[in-house]
Amino acid sequence: MRNAFLSKNPQYLLLLVLFSFSSLTAQDYQKTTLGVKTKFQALDVEIQFYSPTIVRILKSPKGIAFKKESLSVIKKPESIKFTTQQKGDLVSLQSKKLKVTIDVKSGKVSFNSLAGSALLSETASGASFTDFNDAGSKTYNVNQEFKLDQDEAIYGLGQQQRGQLSLRNAKINMVQGNVDDYVPFLVSTKGYGLFWDNYSPTIFEDKPESTSFQSEVGDCIDYYFILGDNIDGSIAGMRELTGQAPMFPLWTFGYWQSKERYKSQNELVGVVSKYRELGVPLDGIIQDWQYWGNNYLWNAMEFLNTEFPNPKKMVDDIHNMNAHMIISIWNSFGPQTKQFREMQPKGMLLNFGTWPQSGVESWPPNRDYPSGVQPYDPYNPEARNIYWKYLSKGLFSVGIDGWWIDSSEPDHLDFKPSDFDIKTYLGSFRKVRNAFPLMTVGGVSEHQRAESSDKRIFILTRSAFAGQQRYGANTWSGDVNSSWQSLRNQIPAGLNFSMSAIPYWNTDIGGFFAGSYKKGWGDGTKNPSFQELYVRWMQFGAFTPMMRSHGTDIPREIYNFGKKGDIIYDAIVKTIDLRYSLLPYIYSASWDITKNQSTMMRALVMDFDDKKVVDMNNEYLFGKSILVAPVVHAQYTPETIVKSNEETGWNKNEDTNSAKIQETTFAQVKSTKVYLPKGTSWYDFWTNEKINGGQEITKATTIDEIPLYIKSGSIIPFGPQVQYATEKKWDNLEIRVYPGADGEFTLYEDENDNYNYEKGAYSTITFKWNDKTQALMIGKRRGSFNGMLKNRKFNIVIVTDGKQFRENPTTNFNKTLSYDGKEKIVKL
Repeated sequence: MRNAFLSKNPQYLLLLVLFSFSSLTAQDYQKTTLGVKTKFQALDVEIQFYSPTIVRILKSPKGIAFKKESLSVIKKPESIKFTTQQKGDLVSLQSKKLKVTIDVKSGKVSFNSLAGSALLSETASGASFTDFNDAGSKTYNVNQEFKLDQDEAIYGLGQQQRGQLSLRNAKINMVQGNVDDYVPFLVSTKGYGLFWDNYSPTIFEDKPESTSFQSEVGDCIDYYFILGDNIDGSIAGMRELTGQAPMFPLWTFGYWQSKERYKSQNELVGVVSKYRELGVPLDGIIQDWQYWGNNYLWNAMEFLNTEFPNPKKMVDDIHNMNAHMIISIWNSFGPQTKQFREMQPKGMLLNFGTWPQSGVESWPPNRDYPSGVQPYDPYNPEARNIYWKYLSKGLFSVGIDGWWIDSSEPDHLDFKPSDFDIKTYLGSFRKVRNAFPLMTVGGVSEHQRAESSDKRIFILTRSAFAGQQRYGANTWSGDVNSSWQSLRNQIPAGLNFSMSAIPYWNTDIGGFFAGSYKKGWGDGTKNPSFQELYVRWMQFGAFTPMMRSHGTDIPREIYNFGKKGDIIYDAIVKTIDLRYSLLPYIYSASWDITKNQSTMMRALVMDFDDKKVVDMNNEYLFGKSILVAPVVHAQYTPETIVKSNEETGWNKNEDTNSAKIQETTFAQVKSTKVYLPKGTSWYDFWTNEKINGGQEITKATTIDEIPLYIKSGSIIPFGPQVQYATEKKWDNLEIRVYPGADGEFTLYEDENDNYNYEKGAYSTITFKWNDKTQALMIGKRRGSFNGMLKNRKFNIVIVTDGKQFRENPTTNFNKTLSYDGKEKIVKL
């Protein structure tokens, strides 16, 4: 009967089919205040808008409840307007900036611009959960695959010593290590960022067919898509999500001297005194380990070594010479320390092999006398309280200016898989392993800020994780080799780290392990091979966020390399002086980081639409105006291949293959290749010669100079010659303008330390160059602070093409003008 009716009335058959189809699709998702929830196959999926440009994707096995509180993400979801629409199996969510689509049958999520351009997509069957027993807790191995465009470039994931910039076709085992710091955040040339919010050991792999993150432990798949439009915008979104970078004190941007290690109070103070005597600029000195005494007292955070009898006087002596001091602290404690004795009964120590392995100082470690040193559990808030209690009482109280948090991965020696089963406050060590540096650095930072705002937090640390930029920390690249290959590796390592949204990074100038250069050369400082490498590393270090010389085996203080008039000595002084002349530029770039989420070490791909710079690993911009092309190949001496690592490097055996080479004068002029990106013209910093971009050139070099180029349209302030950062006021700055394009620069000034800038105690002066009218506008000063210069002079220099100037010296423009905070215009 029913079939006969339908056959005679086909319109009712069509309505029945449509009703059946709609009943299958209309309720395939549930709208929430943040996005939507849906189910497919065996998984629950949730899409959450955190802002119009930031979206969180959560996936978990169907019906399995879990609780996830991110260690990295501090942003709370905004209440934003978005629309949802379903067409067949596709459910789309759209904010005012971004469109997100999920296939409710396959679970595939994709991200598109509002114009319809595809940005990123998961693969059709890319999410997987595999049952895993994590030290007795039922959980999962989790994996998510994405599909990238063939010509898309990606960067970030922290610091790797691969010597390459692009992450395409890379497979990276992301477990924190001495010289590798992993941050599971990447940026794309397509204008987005991707943050994989997981703390367990993770394998990142990019293949032609897919790009994936696979983590050992996860109750859920949890990642964030950030629409940035470009790399800068993606980094800004990551900092919006995980925290902004505060200002460092001005003195941290000066020159820092260190070595492994100063063995007495007199030696440490004597280094600063010698620099002042020589007139070589210096802002900081660093005390490395064992000021506490023997290894059983490891990291006692007290001066128990009798060679440091009066620490308060030591610090005062350094301060009285207008220098600052930071000191080595670790994340582990010896069994005779107060910290160990307080933490152990409370289960706050992690019992696995760490540095040092022996209680006596010898190599190899004497296992008959184990050190008993154990890392603490920084995931435990009470343990972090105890850590700061002793740090504040033993070191902060005597006036130490900052902290060198060593082994912040931490060192994990003689690794056994069962070590990952060790319980922390937040679960197994496996579950939270990669977030260790974030927690320990964060513990110190938060406690110091709570105790005092008089002194800005400054932490030098060896490892990092997502969000660490909010804690006032500068990460260094670990105990790297003293070799040319290692120097080459540092450039892409620092650039990828910077593109991981953490803007402050540095490296041991000269490389840490340098024993191979001592054979037949005493302490090694007179070995031309080391001298050349050290000078070139110094020149690179002058254009990183912290300029810090450090290493073992060979002393690094300048007076070990000769005296004034000696070519190596003079090259080092010239480089340090150049760094200090750029402090107004560097400090303003630091403000740009804090205020505008900028980046100081900039891969060229961030600023130039030029295919030749997509994977360029030997040049970069320092700030937004200075192109740095370090000399990274030996030009005067043989390029000795040195092989060691952070463990075997501690073996002090000298390299028997290092033959003594002939004395080298370093007087010859050499040359190197430099690529100048297209889209602008460039000025040779040393000669002012103007050169069109989009070409590779051959640049003459000497031992005391590396290729530096200034982008047309740049405005750069140069400070006075000083012995330390705050010695002289910036009352007579030279303002150089490099014509050829419009330009703008904002000069930032404040009280140089403390947190009053957060209350508005700072000033800015914006300079604008109009290339068409050949006029420089000096804007009205905005803001004020105690000690601000109300009246000053600017020496305006409009740079002329060096070739043109040589032919007609009268073309140069130089004018000194008085400035009282009101707008002024200077015409050529």
